[in-house]
Amino acid sequence: MKILVVGGGGREHAIIKAIRKNPAVDVVYALPGNGGIAADAVCVPIKATDIPGIVKFASDTRVDYAVVAPDDPLAMGCVDELEAIGVPCFGPKKNAAIIESSKAFSKALMKKYRIPTAQFRTFTDMGEAIKYVELMGAPIVVKADGLALGKGVTVAKTVLEAKEAIREMMEGGKFGASGSTVVIEEYLEGPEVSVLSFTDGNVVVPMVSSMDHKRAGDGDTGPNTGGMGTVAPNPYYTPEVAKRCMEEIFLPTIRAMNAEGRTFKGCLYFGLMLTADGPKVIEYNCRFGDPETQVVLPLLESDLLTVMRAVTEGRLSETEVRFSHKSACCVVLASRGYPVKYESGFELVLPETPEGREIYVAGAEARDGKLLSHGGRVLGCVAVEDTLQSAVSGAYALADSVKFENGFCRRDIGKRALAALHG
Repeated sequence: MKILVVGGGGREHAIIKAIRKNPAVDVVYALPGNGGIAADAVCVPIKATDIPGIVKFASDTRVDYAVVAPDDPLAMGCVDELEAIGVPCFGPKKNAAIIESSKAFSKALMKKYRIPTAQFRTFTDMGEAIKYVELMGAPIVVKADGLALGKGVTVAKTVLEAKEAIREMMEGGKFGASGSTVVIEEYLEGPEVSVLSFTDGNVVVPMVSSMDHKRAGDGDTGPNTGGMGTVAPNPYYTPEVAKRCMEEIFLPTIRAMNAEGRTFKGCLYFGLMLTADGPKVIEYNCRFGDPETQVVLPLLESDLLTVMRAVTEGRLSETEVRFSHKSACCVVLASRGYPVKYESGFELVLPETPEGREIYVAGAEARDGKLLSHGGRVLGCVAVEDTLQSAVSGAYALADSVKFENGFCRRDIGKRALAALHG
């Protein structure tokens, strides 16, 4: 089989490594991939947002199956276009990807179908948004409506900070058209949980829960990033919580999308807050999260491609999806200065990875036989072990064995999860 994977980050590297385990796979094409992914796939320099280019390549190459991983091409209708030329895909169509591409849509959906979430108001007028913040006070959450690389959310501790965020989004154009509409939400408290799930539009099969670490610095300090590391499973996500989420959030969301004529097939990501009033949805993503995928897929014991094809064909209920009971930790090595200002072009020397260890390359290019850093988040160093403590230790040992002189990482990935386990 010829498989096409759209995207070029650490998430895509994890997906490609998992897909390659299927003996029926002859070749995986990554569009565009990166210098590190090139060790596991044929990288083709076509941007993930170049939908006509992707479709032409898929047609010319006669690929058998495609996985569209990033949010932008999903929101642009990449799956619709590929399926129109007869290429079956993993990922939602454009009309279902709106669950992530418009926060205003997803919040309205939750309100209409009584899916637990934070109270909110949506604004297209900056003055009205500022008045609302002055009325409600702080802390309060300001979100850009559209896609913003995971950085379009400000948790404002003061009214002044909230007003600045509104102005940056609506007047300053910080996120372009994505910030022309803003959603302002009540501030929720409690442990955060990420749950990726396979769904074929009828059944939902949750994957192992995980915990992301968004801030750049130790102790959750510094600016928001795309994610500095993850652990799985999340100790706060107990079987009781999981049951409640399935009944109150997961299945109602799938039914709501069906009722709206927007059947969702693919990976639906639930970003949850476990509040004193029960679990509530912070956000939906219409695809695998990054870097959650890097800890979840190494725990998948079933064949990923088989599961993906069952999702596409509506056969998920008859397909086994089995996960290991082990733990995983991912430590992200980023370029110094990320996410604000950083330099690229530093040599990366990666160690050999024994069983239970993986290095997923997020941002690198191959030049003159060397692997060089290219981007903010560069590597995801992952360890799978019987205990979370061992997985955390293993991931840090792996990260520390990488030669990357401009690299930095948080030193407290998994600390909160371990405290919850042993507290």
